[in-house]
Amino acid sequence: MGNRDILAIGTSAGGVEALTSLASGFQANLPASVLVTIHLPSRFTSSLDDILSQAGPLSAAFATNGEVFRKARIYIAPPGRHLLVDGDRLSLGIGPRENNARPAIDPMLRSAAVCCGYRTVGVVLTGALSDGASGLSALTLCGGITVVQDPNDAAFPEMPLTALNRASPDHVVHLDQMPALLDRLVHQPAGEPVAASAAARKAVEIARSGGAIMDRGLSGRRSVLYRRRG
Repeated sequence: MGNRDILAIGTSAGGVEALTSLASGFQANLPASVLVTIHLPSRFTSSLDDILSQAGPLSAAFATNGEVFRKARIYIAPPGRHLLVDGDRLSLGIGPRENNARPAIDPMLRSAAVCCGYRTVGVVLTGALSDGASGLSALTLCGGITVVQDPNDAAFPEMPLTALNRASPDHVVHLDQMPALLDRLVHQPAGEPVAASAAARKAVEIARSGGAIMDRGLSGRRSVLYRRRG
């Protein structure tokens, strides 16, 4: 059995600084692919690949549709597209905004849960509002490990605080402790495969191709209707 070789990280406000800190702490031989979703205006993220590549030993690039993802590399959701896991490849979804954002964190985490939750470590960092909480819940149900930045340590605590309250993460740590924790977690053996719910699978398909969906069952809390918007 392999290791937990997918590391999916979501953030928003304050996220560039947090991601730079994480990238500087990664090991060059990290045995996992790092997927990043940050929903800030494109003018703030257009150079994020260069920033993260220069911050640490891992090469970072904006993901392209259909590419095979590899270990010890960072893949960033491009502006206007959801970053999704599809087998051993990445998919860029054109589905509706979630939490008023595309790319959004929940679709990325949910797709990892549906595809290969037992191999995934999901992370929510600093940010506003609630993106990431539903995705972490889906990941937990599918055998993933979940990590949240301590809200008291976050530049913008609302997103990690919501994830903490709604998703009951496995680990809550300060940012400076996270590289060592994530390195330990991705070296752990993968868990046993767990089938995702029909609602989670449908939500991933909607994020990929567009449409509408009721969010009931994704986090076990309340129903929200999403419709495709430009």
